[in-house]
Amino acid sequence: MRSGKTVQLVIFDCDGVLIDSEVISARMLVAELANRDVHITMDYVAHHFLGRSYPVVLQQIRKEFGIDLPPEFEIRYRASLLSAFEKDLKPISGVRSVIERLKPDYCLATSSSPPRLAKSLEITGLKDLFTDRTTTASEVMHGKPAPDLFLLAAQKRGIDPADCLVIEDSENGVRAGLAAGMQVWRFIGGSHLKNLVNTEGASGGATKVFASFEEFYRLRPDLRVGSEPLK
Repeated sequence: MRSGKTVQLVIFDCDGVLIDSEVISARMLVAELANRDVHITMDYVAHHFLGRSYPVVLQQIRKEFGIDLPPEFEIRYRASLLSAFEKDLKPISGVRSVIERLKPDYCLATSSSPPRLAKSLEITGLKDLFTDRTTTASEVMHGKPAPDLFLLAAQKRGIDPADCLVIEDSENGVRAGLAAGMQVWRFIGGSHLKNLVNTEGASGGATKVFASFEEFYRLRPDLRVGSEPLK
């Protein structure tokens, strides 16, 4: 797919793209698992869990450590996570300005649960931008790296997958967008990916890589309101 192809829908991932949440989430998960004598590192979380839904996390923990986490673990983890979000969660710098000036339609597709997504958008002041524009992994059979989530998001907006641009941070998300037949850009400006900047593996297969939303319209000026369409 040509990087200059017309875009009718921009699909934003949430964690690590709209909100700088991944380091907070990883820290809370490491701490809660340690309380269950399951000891993992931040690097382990980044490798196995980035871009994945909570049920996939459970499967990996069961496979790797032979332990089934009870329902109360999820309740405690989500409670501690939301408490940390209230204190530390911030939107990614510049993302609101980009969304407010987008010419094509846009939406959000995330592996987060609906309650976590709603709270995250409320805390970061992005809630008004995504009313009736969200799709979560709870709505599909297979989460990332399967294409289901992005395909459903495009279907809801009535846009052909070939005319969609996905903005992702995780390798699993990039793979999901490509599997859906969409153009994919990888955003590496979140705190959790700061070591990826200028490295050979930064793209993860994405068409373009950017580390600041100040770069967004320099990459595709035609996506901004008031710009001339591509010839």
